[in-house]
Amino acid sequence: MNEYLKSLVGELLETSCFVASMRELNRAPGKSRLFGDRVRPLTTGEIDALKSQGNGSPDWSRVLVAERFTPSFITGSTFLGDCVLGVLGGEDVLVETSASLPGGIYNSTIANSEIGNGCLVSGVALVSNYILKGSCAVFDTGALIASPKCAFGNGREIAIGIETGGREVSSYAEITIPVATAVATWRGDREFLEAYREFVKSYIDACSAPFGVVEPGGVIRHTARVEDVYLGEGASIDGATNVQNCTLLSNTEERTGISHGAFVRNSCIQYGCDVTSMAIVDDSVLTEHSHVERHGKVTQSIIGPNTGIAEGEVTASLIGPFVGFHHQAMLIAALWPEGKGNVAYGANVGSNHTSKAPDQEIWCGEGFFFGLGVNVKFPSDFTGSPYSLIATAVDTLPQKVEFPFSLINKPSMAFDGVPPAYNEIFPAWVLSENLYSVLRNEGKYKKRNKARRTQFVFDVFRRDIVERMIVARDRLKNVEKVKELYMDEDIPSLGKNFMLEESRSKGIDVYSFYIEYFALQGLAARVGTLVDGGERARVASIYDDATGDADWECRRGLIDSEGYGRRSVAENLRRLADIHERIARDTERAKERDDIRGKKIIRDYAYANTQAPDDGFVKETWERSRRVKSEMNALVLKLADS
Repeated sequence: MNEYLKSLVGELLETSCFVASMRELNRAPGKSRLFGDRVRPLTTGEIDALKSQGNGSPDWSRVLVAERFTPSFITGSTFLGDCVLGVLGGEDVLVETSASLPGGIYNSTIANSEIGNGCLVSGVALVSNYILKGSCAVFDTGALIASPKCAFGNGREIAIGIETGGREVSSYAEITIPVATAVATWRGDREFLEAYREFVKSYIDACSAPFGVVEPGGVIRHTARVEDVYLGEGASIDGATNVQNCTLLSNTEERTGISHGAFVRNSCIQYGCDVTSMAIVDDSVLTEHSHVERHGKVTQSIIGPNTGIAEGEVTASLIGPFVGFHHQAMLIAALWPEGKGNVAYGANVGSNHTSKAPDQEIWCGEGFFFGLGVNVKFPSDFTGSPYSLIATAVDTLPQKVEFPFSLINKPSMAFDGVPPAYNEIFPAWVLSENLYSVLRNEGKYKKRNKARRTQFVFDVFRRDIVERMIVARDRLKNVEKVKELYMDEDIPSLGKNFMLEESRSKGIDVYSFYIEYFALQGLAARVGTLVDGGERARVASIYDDATGDADWECRRGLIDSEGYGRRSVAENLRRLADIHERIARDTERAKERDDIRGKKIIRDYAYANTQAPDDGFVKETWERSRRVKSEMNALVLKLADS
């Protein structure tokens, strides 16, 4: 296997519970896939008892039963073809959140299927070609059927980004966002793509079967049709419109559910996901703990962990973790693997059609915010502008923008020489004017994360983001001539926007402040490690001593190149405390602006809303500032004692 692919998928074919379960069933020896050869024909007495309870079969000899089988809890049912019945002893089986019914088979038709121990099948028009493992419930349902060859939604070619093809990702039930991103964007690496094709083929071969499967604790109820579905342990399908050709991965701690009129087809749904309230998921993958609800529509897309889609439409997109999409909006042909952003009501991020073909796309940046009613024209690339914001009702032209934490807004006035369709850009505006949202989201994602198989980096101010800030800051600094107004020919990567000198100057200052913050955070951590490890003497040469720590080396390089090394270690630690205090002050100020505006407009705003000083996150930020100041003072004292 290709080494990079192996680093992404590991030993999944050997460690996957789903693959292991399917292999076991496919390779099962004997007369029964559930019980092996531990089955027998019905006795004459058992057949008579079954008939007396309203059951029928054209050929009872094709019905095998497990040891300790009893016919007592089978009534009004028909058995067709080769069937295997486990021990159905009337034990309670959970069918609703707080309702259980005695196990058994009641008023149902079973064809060429195996019903495991402790199951309940009641009021089902047809169970055909299915294996129900122990303690399953199929209740008040139309058809639970499987074709002679089920792939359960694996191997679908999902047209990410370019709807007409070019970035297709062949799906499998346990795909991750990093894997999908690599396949969609590494189109020139033929060796990698061929290795991926072989891997997916092996995965499909391992999990395909000539029957459907319901794992222990699976529940299907009030649903018209379930076809070619693998239903994982503890998963539920409740009142769905249709579920067809799907894998639903689940376990008792991370239950997956399809409910309340949802339509799911040709898709893989991972652990802890929900598709509910008339939502549609078609030819897609929902990765762990994502959800689609309230008429949300996801087609030909891969949705990242902890992301929620409601009311709007997502098509031909790869969306990363923690994206908020809770209103009527449209996102089409988007590559957004880093996620952590928002799509507001009325946002139209979908102009992928040139009138020739739907072959255009957008690459979004981490933490990007599409405001109310924006219209974003394709192609666009905002990957170099993480945590940026397109303001309400702004229309953007096709462009590439590389200025992190920026605001793109309508111009406040017209300027000579600026095309009327251009917007105004404010580099680093989000940091200077809306820091509350950035830091609050960082903490919110940590608290709300439910994913267990995906590792996230929650820190906003980390190496790759700061490196983008440095490049952007240096572009702003290195203008050939100071002017009132700049465009892309003056400062590369402004895109189809203009920028005023005031914004350039402020952007330099704000970027520099947070670059310093990043560097000094690393210094404090490094000093603390040395002091705690009894190596206090090494602090004297901390600016000069190279280490094998790539992250610290990046920060040490900044201390040198940005001139922070001209200050003593103690001075830099005190400076870090001051930076934290300013961050706390700016966070409160960002929230306070809302309070001031709200009080001017809504007469009882102050009574209905928590004011900035009392806001929980503001208080938390101030507490962190005080704690850092105390820690830095203590560290400085320890250095002074050495």
